[in-house]
Amino acid sequence: MMRLILLIGVLTAAALGLSLLSDIDGSISLIMLGYHFETTLTFGVASVLAVTVVLASLWSIIRFIFRIPELISLGLSSRKKHKGHHALSRGMIALGAGDATLARKNAEEAQRLLGKEPLTLLLSAQSAQFDGNRIKADRAFEDMLGDPETRLLGLRGLFIEAQRAGDVVHAILYADDALAFSSKATWATEALVDYFVAENEFDKALLAFDRGRAGFKKAKAKRIRAVILTARALAYESHDPEGALNNVQEAVKLSSDLVMAHIVLGRLYARRGDFRKASRDLENAWKQSPHPEIAEAYLSVRSGDAARERLQRARKLQSLHAEHFESRMIIARAAMDAREFDLAREIAKPLIDNNPTIRACLLMAELEELDQSQKGLTREWLQRATHAPRDEAWIGDGLVLDHWAPLSPISKKLDQVHWAKVPETVSSDRLTTILNTALRGIEHASSRNETRGTLSARSFLDIKEGLEPIEETEPKAKHPSRGVVIFPLSHSPDDPGLHSDLVPNEKPKP
Repeated sequence: MMRLILLIGVLTAAALGLSLLSDIDGSISLIMLGYHFETTLTFGVASVLAVTVVLASLWSIIRFIFRIPELISLGLSSRKKHKGHHALSRGMIALGAGDATLARKNAEEAQRLLGKEPLTLLLSAQSAQFDGNRIKADRAFEDMLGDPETRLLGLRGLFIEAQRAGDVVHAILYADDALAFSSKATWATEALVDYFVAENEFDKALLAFDRGRAGFKKAKAKRIRAVILTARALAYESHDPEGALNNVQEAVKLSSDLVMAHIVLGRLYARRGDFRKASRDLENAWKQSPHPEIAEAYLSVRSGDAARERLQRARKLQSLHAEHFESRMIIARAAMDAREFDLAREIAKPLIDNNPTIRACLLMAELEELDQSQKGLTREWLQRATHAPRDEAWIGDGLVLDHWAPLSPISKKLDQVHWAKVPETVSSDRLTTILNTALRGIEHASSRNETRGTLSARSFLDIKEGLEPIEETEPKAKHPSRGVVIFPLSHSPDDPGLHSDLVPNEKPKP
């Protein structure tokens, strides 16, 4: 509509101009080469315009003729680019479909047609990774280092290839170079933090994290720093309690739901004799998340307490979460230590009324062993434990751990160990073996007419240490013939492990 209005306006203006020109009296006289030309003003202006149009048309035709070779070249180049981009599309689709041969063929065609463009280099690197050809993949990633737009991608690819090959030194150097290039390269920050935490070089881990802090959201950044500080506090707890205390105090402020930070803080307060602060912090942690290790630390704040004093402290902790499973477990345990077996039975009754867990069954087995009011119940509870549901435990990437750790033992990643319900699919062979051994011990003792109640408190402790938690056998690292690709970014192969012979000032060769 606007174009139509504009056209009408131009035509109207031209008509008005011609009308005004025709109304003007005058003539144009021209003498050239002995000839005399004279005409009206209107005809003269029209003639000039016509000659101008003719000359412009002739120039356009001549210019087009001279540009024919260039236009042909442009057409061929455009056709070549179209074919190259089509090869890129087919190559990406082939990678997604898992067709390595077709992906490699299209990568070669795309590079032949388009040259070393970012997308062709990426497709070449991906197809080489898919085939497990590290030399070709490294060459493609190294070609990306020269272009600022693809440098970070090239460093990421070289990092993955070095990590897959077990070359930890160069993998970390590539990550360091990437972080120096872009402070928002979160994968590089995480790689450096994971490496330094695994090497117990917590100062370097914090320095690397501060360099790449901009790449994380505020809550995530606080959590990562809190985990690093907690790991450092655990490492320094025995020989530098004051330094550990400063670290864990900051960790608790950064992440109030980090259970291990509260446990270490409570232990350190108790160690310096500040029992009130230790109790108050552990109580606050218990309010957020009732945890058996928090309860154990709370009852152990004063190491010289008698069994009945521990029972009183357990009652105070239970009042914060009266009906919680862990509250009842800690009260029942403290009551057993204080030899108040009736109270222990009363507290534990709701735990065993409906499908009791392994820990509940073991608690009842120990209670029956200590009380001995009814014969044969210890063995019955141990048998029930072999088929009971699993309890919560520390789990890192599917592996059940005995204790919290800052890094997962499988992926070597930070903050991947969480307190959660153990899946029933985890192998229970170890559990069955331990419980069957305990049952055979009871039967053997009975056959020799030994004193009733042959399982001592230490025996039950040994059983529980074997059961809580039950470690699943760590799978062996596999090195497939075809590697993963970085587009889409997928999980890299098992971390080959890290060592300490890193030369900090060494830089990767492009």
